[in-house]
Amino acid sequence: MNISTSTYEDMVLNQKRMDCPLQVRKSCSVLFTLLAFASLLTVILNLLVIISISHFRQLHTPTNALLLSLAVADLVVGLLVMPIEGLRYIQTCWLLGKLMCALTPYVSYTLVSVSVGNLVLISIDRYLAICDPLLYSTKITLNRVKNVICLCWVISLLYNGCILMRHLGQPDRLSSCHGECVVDISHLVGTVDLFMNFVVPCTVMVVLYVRVFVVAISQVRVIRLQAAATSVPAAPTVKNSERKAARTLGIVIAVFLTCFCPYYYPAVADEDASNSLSYFAVLSWLMLLNSFLNPLIYALFYPWFRKAIKLILTLRILRSHSREAKIL
Repeated sequence: MNISTSTYEDMVLNQKRMDCPLQVRKSCSVLFTLLAFASLLTVILNLLVIISISHFRQLHTPTNALLLSLAVADLVVGLLVMPIEGLRYIQTCWLLGKLMCALTPYVSYTLVSVSVGNLVLISIDRYLAICDPLLYSTKITLNRVKNVICLCWVISLLYNGCILMRHLGQPDRLSSCHGECVVDISHLVGTVDLFMNFVVPCTVMVVLYVRVFVVAISQVRVIRLQAAATSVPAAPTVKNSERKAARTLGIVIAVFLTCFCPYYYPAVADEDASNSLSYFAVLSWLMLLNSFLNPLIYALFYPWFRKAIKLILTLRILRSHSREAKIL
């Protein structure tokens, strides 16, 4: 049977049209699987942090209370924000309705503010522990830190409610068609939010940690000089565990800056990242992956976290008096 040239070309074109959706579906399936796996790991790892700090009494310290608050925020990111953002970028169409369009940005922005607030509090905590250990041991109590953490969450909820007030009232105000969820923030509000949520907190964290490491290095030198002069080990002004905690939490803050700076860079440089959806998606997911990396840092640098994981996975935390186990 003879086939004309035009008919043959039509058949090839139709075949390509049939193949493309299949390729797209396969790519979407692989991407969705990877994003779902990242979301699941984020939830599991942060849940282990939450159980560890909450269960074992020896871990009930002011610093760990801040880590617990940060882990709760990271858990919600993995549980809610990651799946929704993954669905948004895979489908390129909003399928979750008007209510979720209003709440999703609010939850996401609030969690970012809470994480930033917790990291600032961690920086202050390490600064006081290293630079003013006498004040830290007498003034920084677990109950006071819990009150400050609650205040951080409340302020974040109220602050982002003000930022997104128009969007919460009319989430479909700027949607030109069905399947859109557009969040509009004025240039003035966006500039204020950039400084309040990124520039000022990051400056505070960097300044405090530079001060912490300068003081820690000077203390180590003084201790070594005293030990060499007297041949007797000098009593350190700050516990070695405090310096190790400062180092580990410094790594947490450095990773935070690495994940968040690229996301905020276009705003700081006054560039428009919205023209490239894939570019913006990469920046957004780099920021979200910070919630996955935090518990990995704890596992690498905190022996107590590794011990706690063993006790949790072997179900030994179900035994009586397991709360009193020696973790540190």
